[in-house]
Amino acid sequence: MTLAYEQKQMNKGEQPMGRRWSTPEARRALLCELVSWDSRTLTEGERLFAQRLETKLREMPHFQQHPERVALHDAGLGRQTVTALYKHPDATDTIVLISHFDTVQTEEYGALQALSTLPEELTAKLHDVKDTLHAEARADLESGEYLFGRGTMDMKAGLTAHLSLLEQAIDEDWPVNLLLLTVPDEEVNSAGMRIAVGALLEIAEKEGLTFSLFLNGEPSFTQEPGDTKEYIYSGTIGKIMPAALFYGKETHVGEPLQGLTANYIASYMTQQMEFSDLFEESVYGEKTPLPVSLYQRDLKDQYSTQTPYRAAALYNVFLFKRTAADVMETFEKVAGEAASACNSAYRALCRRNGVSGVGDVKVYRYEQILTHAEDKLGAEEVRKLKEKAIALAGPDERAQSFAVADRLMIECQELSPAIVLLYAPPYYPAVNSTEDQLIRDAVSLMQDTARTLGTELEQVHYFNGICDLSYVNYRDGNAGWTAYERNTPVWGDTYSIPFEDMRKLNAPVLNVGPLGRDAHQRTERLHTDSAFRRLPIMLETLIRKLFIERSEHAATQYNQSS
Repeated sequence: MTLAYEQKQMNKGEQPMGRRWSTPEARRALLCELVSWDSRTLTEGERLFAQRLETKLREMPHFQQHPERVALHDAGLGRQTVTALYKHPDATDTIVLISHFDTVQTEEYGALQALSTLPEELTAKLHDVKDTLHAEARADLESGEYLFGRGTMDMKAGLTAHLSLLEQAIDEDWPVNLLLLTVPDEEVNSAGMRIAVGALLEIAEKEGLTFSLFLNGEPSFTQEPGDTKEYIYSGTIGKIMPAALFYGKETHVGEPLQGLTANYIASYMTQQMEFSDLFEESVYGEKTPLPVSLYQRDLKDQYSTQTPYRAAALYNVFLFKRTAADVMETFEKVAGEAASACNSAYRALCRRNGVSGVGDVKVYRYEQILTHAEDKLGAEEVRKLKEKAIALAGPDERAQSFAVADRLMIECQELSPAIVLLYAPPYYPAVNSTEDQLIRDAVSLMQDTARTLGTELEQVHYFNGICDLSYVNYRDGNAGWTAYERNTPVWGDTYSIPFEDMRKLNAPVLNVGPLGRDAHQRTERLHTDSAFRRLPIMLETLIRKLFIERSEHAATQYNQSS
C-alpha cells in the first residue's frame, strides 16, 4: 500500500481492510481508550494497564497465530513491561518502538479530576471554565486543535502511534521487524525500562534479531516558555541526583554552642550547589539546565528542644557527556568549598563566644563511610544495619538511601561533624546519536516530510524531558558506573542499573513524537493533527525510506553484482 493511497483512505475516513487504527478518527478513539485506562504511577491502574494492553494485542490475528510474540515482563510491585514482536521471515533489521504508559498524578485538576482521564469529556467541559486557564491554553482550547487530559501528551499518543504502525506493518507484510516495547514507572524510577534491557537481549537472541534503531515516541517538548516549535530529538539528556547527609553534634537548644546543627552545615552546601555553573555542559550549542535542590530537611522525627544534628539534601544535575564519576568529582569539590566556608564562619563564631567548638566539618564519600563502618563493626553487622534501615525507611529509594547513610554515621560518630556525599536513585545516563549516519539521514528525512505535511521540524540533540532511551546504547566505561555503584547506598538491594547489558543494546536512538503542551500540568494537551495525521505518515516514511527501500536497493545491487 503506498503513502498516497493511505492518504486517500484517511481523507475518506475509511479503514484499510484488516486494520482498526488506520484513520485519524480511529487513532483518536484508541488514544481516548488508552487514556481512560487510568495508569498513574504506583496505582492499581498502572498494574492493570499491561494486562489490558496484552488483551488488545492478542485480539490481532497476527498474534493469535503467534501468541508467543506477545509477552509481559515482571517490573516489580505487580507491574509489567509489555513487548509485542512483528517478525518478517526474511528480515533481521529490528526497530524497537519505545513508550511508557504510566502517568503522573491528577490532583491539580481539582473539581475536574474525575474527567482528567476522559479527554473528550474534559476538553468539552473546559470550555465552561476556560477563564481559569492561562492564555496559551485557552487559545489552544478555543482553536479546537487540541485534546486535553492526563496522558494525552505524555505519552499515550506515542503508544497509540506505535500500535497503529505495528498493525500496518503486519497488514502490509513489511520486510522489517518491529518490536513494540511499552513500560511502566518511567515517571519515577524507570523500573520498567531497566527490566526491559534484559528482556530485549533475550528476545534478540531467541528470535535472531539485530537491533538497528531505538525509536521513542515521547512528545515534542517546549524548550522555553512560549515556545511553539516542533522538534525531533537525536539523543536524550542525562539526569543524576547527588545527595548529601549532614551530620553535626546534638545539644539542647538552650546551649546552642555545645553542638552544631546539621541545618547550619547544609546551608553552606546548598548555597554552593544551587545554580552552580560548575555542572553546566554545552554540546551542539545546547546547555544543560543548572542544578537545583529537590529536597532539603533535617531528619528529626518529632519536635523537641534537641537541636537537629542530622539533615539531608538532594540535588538535580543534568548531563550531556559527563559520567557519574565526573559528577562525583565536581560534587566533592563543591562540598570541600562549602565545608571550608562553614568551618571559617564557625571558627570565627567560636572565637567571639570563647568556646572551643566541636571541630571542623569534614567531607566523605559514602564509600569511605561504608569501608570505615565495615572495618569497625564487621561486614555482616553492616549488612544487617543496612537491611534494617531500608525496611524502616519505607518504599521510596531516596528515603532508603539517606536512611542507610544515616544509620552508618550514627554508628561512626567519631567521623562527625561531616558531609557525606552519595547518590540517590534514579540515574538516567545521557545518550546521543547525532553523528550516526542513519540518524543524520533520518533527521533530514523527517524534516523534509514534515514540510510536505505543513509544518517545520527542528532538531534538538538532547531530549530535555528525560526518557527511557537513557537505558540503551550506553557508552560509558567501567569507571563511570563503578563510581555510581560504590556511592549509592541502596545499590544491589532495592535499586540497580544493568550497565553491562545496556552496552550490548548497541544501536542509535531517535525520538519522533507528536506536538503537545504543558506535560504534568492541569493543561496537558495534545495537538490532534500532529498526533493522528502527521506523525503516522512520518513514522511510515521513516521506516519505508531508511529500512525497506534501502534493503531492497542493497539486495538488487547484490544480485546484479552476482
